[in-house]
Amino acid sequence: MAEIFDPKPVVKGGFVIEDRILKLAAKAEAACESGFLEIDRTARFNGEKVLKAFIDNRVSEDCMNGSSGYGYGDKGRDVLDAVFAQAMGAEDALVRHTFVSGTHALTCALFGILRAGDTMVSLTGRPYDTLEEVIGLRGSGNGSLADFGVKYDQVDLQPDGTPDVAEIFKKVKGAKCAYIQRSRGYSLRPTLTVDKIAEIIKAAKGSNPDIIVIVDNCYGEFTEKTEPIAAGADLIVGSLIKNPGGGLAHTGGYIAGGKKYVEQCAYRLTCVGMGKEVGCSLNENKAMYQGLFFAPDVVANALKTALFTANIMTMLGFECYPAPTEKRGDIITAVLMKNPDNLTAFIQGIQKGSPVDSFVAPEAWDMPGYDSQVIMAAGAFNNGASIELSADAPLREPYAAYVQGGLTYTTGRMGILLALQEMFDRKCLKLFEL
Repeated sequence: MAEIFDPKPVVKGGFVIEDRILKLAAKAEAACESGFLEIDRTARFNGEKVLKAFIDNRVSEDCMNGSSGYGYGDKGRDVLDAVFAQAMGAEDALVRHTFVSGTHALTCALFGILRAGDTMVSLTGRPYDTLEEVIGLRGSGNGSLADFGVKYDQVDLQPDGTPDVAEIFKKVKGAKCAYIQRSRGYSLRPTLTVDKIAEIIKAAKGSNPDIIVIVDNCYGEFTEKTEPIAAGADLIVGSLIKNPGGGLAHTGGYIAGGKKYVEQCAYRLTCVGMGKEVGCSLNENKAMYQGLFFAPDVVANALKTALFTANIMTMLGFECYPAPTEKRGDIITAVLMKNPDNLTAFIQGIQKGSPVDSFVAPEAWDMPGYDSQVIMAAGAFNNGASIELSADAPLREPYAAYVQGGLTYTTGRMGILLALQEMFDRKCLKLFEL
């Protein structure tokens, strides 16, 4: 590569950014033009779909009010379930602020469906780190599915990172539940689009028509015009501090799908016989309603930030997954940073572009549920919300930064530029004259 040129700082909206970075950003945005149009079309479709769900289910002002105690007759909670179900194309939904994370909602779904002696098969290889202890693949196993007599099997991904459909057909025979992880997790394998999920489910149900398919839908909601329910999934599960909370939900998660399966999950969340009829909403209803209403446009902003990231980082010589021209199934862009210095500089630069805690320098730490140290930029209004611009990575090879979110494209774009400026200032990035 050419030598680093002398700095040529330019003040942009109060931020000092290298002139060559700004020129490259303009070039990257030009390359995003057709992609941005497609993102806007999807957002319009999904926004209209969500609005129709609000209208059809007669959302009213009193739905914004919360309840306390047992939560009997909580209209806002019950109507929100119906709105969410319709928006997701499902029969029923369980939307609760009491889900502490996407992993918690997934745990509730798995324990709600599976019984001692049943077999769960992961169709997309080894699950995301935080689910490993839930299943019993790692850790003490105290209270895991394995501890309760649930058996586990998996279909490894093919060398190119895609699901092995032929092997799926074989492995699901006799299994009770099939698990599909839509997003890549901390790997570089492709994210699954709804069409690819449909192909997987067709193979699984072609071999075992009774198998219950659960899709971890985290990071994927509203990135396409349909959700995995339309592909044949029995349940989809996700977090409200990701896509469907629109950056406004303070916490929570959801389970959506077939009514009988949602009921089983509700029995696990509360207790048998009470299920969805209890659970006070406190003062969380309004934030969850508004978050869902804004979600299609917020997801569009996150997708634009992701596409911009992929384009500008590719132009700088970094490998990105997905590549700028590939179809997206979620909001994440994985950037191969090549070494820990690049990775740390980039993530600390993202933090500098955060509206909250911009002055903090993230360091790698032993994050609960992960098997290696994780460094995370997360200067968010809601702690850990990855629909807000964030970037995180396990401090291990291949040193990939997983970039997601962006409540607005304007601020998401600036966050990426500040990350590049940080890399340049630390001599981790070499720039050419354009």
